[in-house]
Amino acid sequence: MTGPVPIRVVLADDERMVRTALRAILSAEPDLEVVGEASTGAEAVAVVREQRPDVVLMDVRMPETDGIRATEQILAGLDPPPRIVVVTTFENDSYVYDALRAGAAGFLLKRAEADALVGAVRLVARSDTLLFPAAVRTLATEHARTRPAPPAWVARLTGRESEVLRHMAGGLTNAEIARRMEVGAATVKTHVASVLAKTGTRDRTQAVIAAYEAGFLREGRAAGRLL
Repeated sequence: MTGPVPIRVVLADDERMVRTALRAILSAEPDLEVVGEASTGAEAVAVVREQRPDVVLMDVRMPETDGIRATEQILAGLDPPPRIVVVTTFENDSYVYDALRAGAAGFLLKRAEADALVGAVRLVARSDTLLFPAAVRTLATEHARTRPAPPAWVARLTGRESEVLRHMAGGLTNAEIARRMEVGAATVKTHVASVLAKTGTRDRTQAVIAAYEAGFLREGRAAGRLL
């Protein structure tokens, strides 16, 4: 009797010690498998195209091709693409924000505990929620490039779609949104797909980033409240 198919992971970081530490942590888990490593962005693109992993842990600052360009190339060149998680030293780094805008599913700090690392890989591979929504929200409010006028897609959102987008930004899964809105999970899935189409984004993280840049979402004066 065989177990579940493991989540396949590629590690991309120019520091060998970082890759070694990540490999040791992930390889200790029975449902995770490290299938490749890269020390530059260009190598990352090549390894990912060869191995077709489920998740890529990507450093943003690497020689030859940085993590932002590598993320763009990977997501543009593979169908279906892997989920990319940026691994960074500084959580308010503008490079991290640019990587999220380019399509990364979320980010992790290099000093994160082993449990957080393992949980993040599992979450982005097998869940429909936002990775560390509070951290994404903080990063977005610090770096969002707000526009003089809201883009056209804001006016095209229905009331239900607007509500779903706010719940997405809060880190709720489709099932949690369905319970909150008292609708079926299939209805929520349809609304999410419509939100992504109208915002012209690839996934939930990009949609939330776009919503902050459009001024559709912003931090309320009350702590933790999304407007």
